[in-house]
Amino acid sequence: MGKPTGFIDYQRELPTDRDPISRLGDWKEIHNHLPEVKLKEQGARCMDCGVPFCHTGTLISGMASGCPINNLIPEWNDLIYRGLWKEALERLHKTNNFPEFTGRVCPAPCEGSCTVGISGPPVTIKNIEVSIIDKGWEEGWVTPQAPAKRTGKKVAIIGSGPAGLSAAAQLNKAGHTVTVFERADRPGGLLMYGIPNMKLDKNEVVLRRIRLLEDEGVKFVCNTTVGKDLPSDKLLKEFDATVLCTGATKPRDLPIPGRELKGIHVAMDFLTTNTKAVLDGAEAPINAKGKNVVIIGGGDTGTDCVGTSLRHGCTSVTQLEIMAKPPLNRAAGNPWPEWPKTYKMDYGQEEAAAKFGDDPRVYLTTATHFEGDENGNVKAVHVVNVEWKKDDKGIFGPQKIPGTEKVLPAQLVLLAMGFLGPEQPLLDSLNIERDPRTNVKAEHGKFTTSLPGVFAAGDCRRGQSLVVWAFNEGRGAARECDLYLMGSTDLP
Repeated sequence: MGKPTGFIDYQRELPTDRDPISRLGDWKEIHNHLPEVKLKEQGARCMDCGVPFCHTGTLISGMASGCPINNLIPEWNDLIYRGLWKEALERLHKTNNFPEFTGRVCPAPCEGSCTVGISGPPVTIKNIEVSIIDKGWEEGWVTPQAPAKRTGKKVAIIGSGPAGLSAAAQLNKAGHTVTVFERADRPGGLLMYGIPNMKLDKNEVVLRRIRLLEDEGVKFVCNTTVGKDLPSDKLLKEFDATVLCTGATKPRDLPIPGRELKGIHVAMDFLTTNTKAVLDGAEAPINAKGKNVVIIGGGDTGTDCVGTSLRHGCTSVTQLEIMAKPPLNRAAGNPWPEWPKTYKMDYGQEEAAAKFGDDPRVYLTTATHFEGDENGNVKAVHVVNVEWKKDDKGIFGPQKIPGTEKVLPAQLVLLAMGFLGPEQPLLDSLNIERDPRTNVKAEHGKFTTSLPGVFAAGDCRRGQSLVVWAFNEGRGAARECDLYLMGSTDLP
């Protein structure tokens, strides 16, 4: 630890984002970097706490506490304080294949369990992480590292999202010949089409890393749906092992009256087609321009819909959240080192507040039905306030409050209520065993499915989760796959 009193001497400081109003005119990333002298100060705030919870990666109360990929956070914080950037990058890459992704889109459970955060603002771990890797790219320190020799074993990875990419990187490092199959026209999965460009630049960040993987020997095959374009039995015969990383892409729907009306879309269709349009230089097929937009769901996907709608030029945007507004500070039942369930304004809400004057989220509210016009287009969402309590059967849940009904004008409705699990056609074609939630049945840590030589990782195994958990599982599945193929493994 370079400065024992750093957490006392320096206050938490983050770089200012680009101005909310001006950034609505483009799809460029919204974040800036701190100057190096400020980053050294932020690194100095890491207090050598003896038992650092920031990299534990455990689940407490069902939420991540600490880093699921066990990043060596205190080590690279200290190296940054001492100005040893290249050494910090080496330590970062020990546990994280893609820190430029996590440093941009991870919600940073590490900061929620930072020891400094017990009595003050935590260390700016996420910002330091992304600064390290971005400097590594700028300095030319990130170069292709092809394996010295090949094992002769062939591995197929189905899905090129976070889990698939991390599994591919690790298995290629072990010397196997890796082919990644992706049904979309570009590799990257969720990283490419599920996250808007202003949060994660596709050409300068995502495709840059994929090109590096290709230079290291990983092969990507796009526009290929396994089980349809490529029969599952043919794939299993051609490859020595397979890793399923298809994600949990089956959206949760809202089957209330009026759902069939035009202008109501699941959020991921809206986000995916928009990012494709941005990359292709085309007009977004689902467009919010000049429309009153209602987004149902208060999570990250809903926030991305807010930011995207604003960039289209929507007339208004409202985000419905069925849960209560979180407290400003940790509640008594949410102690450190649990993930802090506190109120925050994410980038989309900040932009909406800058443009329209207020946070677009409306709490403790649910939709009851959609209203259409004479042409079958949605024109309004009928909503009602709720309170969380037990019903007459003793079941705790949201109960409607009579007399609180309202009508919100809406020509575009986006359903951002999460996902129910992986799509089933591929799993049906494999006749693979599933758990009660329809996820692929495979034990965490082993990742072995009911089919010999077939492994599963990421959201298709654990259900919808954080990007960083997908990296954890992709690396873990790669290790177990390597062990299966070779009888031993050196992969972490």
